[in-house]
Amino acid sequence: MTTLKSKLQDDLNAAIKERDELRSSTLRLTLAAITKEEVAGKEKRELSDDEVQKVIAREAKKRREAADAFAQGGRPEQAEREKAEGEVLAGYLPKQLSDDELNAIVAQAVEEARAAGAEGPRAMGAVMKIVNPKVAGQAEGGRVAAAVKKRLAG
Repeated sequence: MTTLKSKLQDDLNAAIKERDELRSSTLRLTLAAITKEEVAGKEKRELSDDEVQKVIAREAKKRREAADAFAQGGRPEQAEREKAEGEVLAGYLPKQLSDDELNAIVAQAVEEARAAGAEGPRAMGAVMKIVNPKVAGQAEGGRVAAAVKKRLAG
């Protein structure tokens, strides 16, 4: 078992002992998603820590989207629960980049792309290829794309 997955399992056991319903249900769902990912495909496999982290990030994104949907649907108590579950999962993800840090990385990538001959809005793909490996797991794709578009337009 990978170290991140075993940490989730240990934290789940602790949450059950403490009778922390929110934390235990969130970790159960996340571990179920990890197991589902492990058995997907032709044969069962062990996920690496990076793959486990991607599953956790996907689950956290689902929580954020659900919280927004519940808030717009007039169900604030359900939205709060989804936000709280997202915060539990955020503890297992790497720290997100601030807007300033992200903009600095994007600015550097735009300069690299321009040096390689990419110009204007068509340079989006070239810039994204440079930025994505640098910010993997530390910034959501939509946020990165928005920063790149803003930089190329400006």
